[in-house]
Amino acid sequence: MGGMGRGSSGGGGDSIRFEHRDPFSDSVSIRFKYIDSVRSYTFDSSLIDFYIKVPLKSEYVWLGNNGTAATSLFFHPNTSPGWDAGFHAFDIYGFNIEQTRFYNTTRPFTELNYLIGSGAEQFINVLHTQNIRPNWNFAFQFRLINAPGFFKSQGTNHSNLRFNTYYQSPNKRYGIYFIGLRNGLQSAENGGIVSDSFMVDKTGIYSDRFNIPVNIGDITGYSRDPFNTQLKTGNKYNQLNLLVRQQYDFGRKDSLVTDSTVIKLFYPRFRTEHTLQYNTYSYLFQDISPDSVFYKQNYHLDLTDIDTLRFRDSWKEIINDLSIYQFPDIKNQQQFLKVGAAIQNLSLQRTDLTRDILYNVFLHGEYRNRTRNRKWEIEAYGHLYTTGFNAGDYRGFISLERMISSKIGSLQLGFENANRTPSYLLRNTTGFPVITPPGGTNKENITHLFGSMTLPALQMSISGHYYLMSNYTYLKNFLEAEQQSSPFNVLQVRGSKDFRLGKFWHWYADVVLQKTAGATPVNIPLVYLRNRLVFQGQFFKNLNIALGLDSRYNTPYYADSYSPVTGQFVPQDSIRIANLPDIAAFVNFRIRSFSAFVRLENLNTINLDGFTFTNNNMAAPLYPYQGLLFKVGIFWNFVN
Repeated sequence: MGGMGRGSSGGGGDSIRFEHRDPFSDSVSIRFKYIDSVRSYTFDSSLIDFYIKVPLKSEYVWLGNNGTAATSLFFHPNTSPGWDAGFHAFDIYGFNIEQTRFYNTTRPFTELNYLIGSGAEQFINVLHTQNIRPNWNFAFQFRLINAPGFFKSQGTNHSNLRFNTYYQSPNKRYGIYFIGLRNGLQSAENGGIVSDSFMVDKTGIYSDRFNIPVNIGDITGYSRDPFNTQLKTGNKYNQLNLLVRQQYDFGRKDSLVTDSTVIKLFYPRFRTEHTLQYNTYSYLFQDISPDSVFYKQNYHLDLTDIDTLRFRDSWKEIINDLSIYQFPDIKNQQQFLKVGAAIQNLSLQRTDLTRDILYNVFLHGEYRNRTRNRKWEIEAYGHLYTTGFNAGDYRGFISLERMISSKIGSLQLGFENANRTPSYLLRNTTGFPVITPPGGTNKENITHLFGSMTLPALQMSISGHYYLMSNYTYLKNFLEAEQQSSPFNVLQVRGSKDFRLGKFWHWYADVVLQKTAGATPVNIPLVYLRNRLVFQGQFFKNLNIALGLDSRYNTPYYADSYSPVTGQFVPQDSIRIANLPDIAAFVNFRIRSFSAFVRLENLNTINLDGFTFTNNNMAAPLYPYQGLLFKVGIFWNFVN
């Protein structure tokens, strides 16, 4: 909401749409869609929000260093039925199938992003896409996140690769999608600092936070060298996803005759679709010099005569899916009914080389309708696992959206209910040290009611979410899983508004209110606030500028602890985290296709006694955030 201003008034949107004007000029018409989407989208080049450029988002908590384990401050339970390995602390840093973009572009397009920050932090992103033919596009993307960190054993090194392509036959009957992606996510772990009393030292030896002792990984030879990415103590997750989807349409031919050409058209009535997926997942924790005290206290591990500690789960997954579409309105491809069935085969190999072989059969259906006048949109879908390991799992979802008017905006209402088997890590024997509930587990049940409304005339949006949870499964400590049979609920209300303070000044305010009811192991802050005070506008012919302050704050709460071995956030009720607002100053600008971001983060950590930045906020118990960070990023688009 509230894009970067255009013209002398500083108002209006700021999304680059790359509208096609002259095929020989330095411009490009480019749009994209997602594999399960019927809508097309354009790039967002807004200068007012740095977080659209990087994987981390403003509402997340991360363990002090870019690339470390992260979790959202907002309550958002997993509602996906079926198999789930249970490792999600690094999901935000990886590519996935659902968010893969399939492009359509009139000219080859390349995007280069590079960001460097204090402590040798680096972020690299390269994207290239082009149409080999008007009906055949491919895209390649590479991303790297590397940050040594300011505390011992905190370095991260994530790399992501993705290649995808889409081809449609000249007669428009046959189409094929391919996605291949790989995520290599590596994060050193230190188990937190030994005591937060070391943080009191703001001018002595521990003012250099690298000198503070940590619980694990505090081994001789650990350095801040960004090129030394060998994992000594920490987690290494590898993921490979391959997808091939083929479609064949039956329908009616047509054509559009212009003054000089005849454009062939095809309107499908029925569509057959086959999707084949092959996925592998590897989860590894290792410590080449384990500390016997930490592991004995938290995991009851006797490390006598053990030189290197390793835990590993390796999964393989194959999914065969056959679906049929029917289009009621032959000229509205955004209205369809889809039904299908799939077979899923799974295998797990643990650290001790023992195996589990699993399978599932599930049915799915979907109905979507975006009316021709764009005033009504219906989306409904359901999944049901009929046989196999997850038999009885299901998910039903329905959303109805109505565009009321251009001034009033749109209203959306929705309902969701899911019955799901708890994550494999929390209910079955794996290669990791987790004690599952002695009486077994029942299926989790989640009911979700939601609604949202946009008010363009007021530059405002509001939304609400209500969750009712039953049989919620979680880790009650680093070692033991627990399931809470008594239900509880969570109410969440969000609001965003752009306050126009002057010709070039804007105040962007975001507020989230959350409240739990009933006995619950879920700890979330009552209030989350984000405020951006921005001077923005377009000056001269091509210069767009946005500069100001960006702050976020949440009320004190019992933030989850973190288990480094299993990569899980664990509820606790003994340490209450009360932070100052995180404050950053920024100067962002764009000249044609070149953008630059300059940020000073964690200004709130300043200590006027000695003028150091050592008043660190805490991300979680024993996990401090960094001090002052200086970041510079360049983002450049090329049209070939």
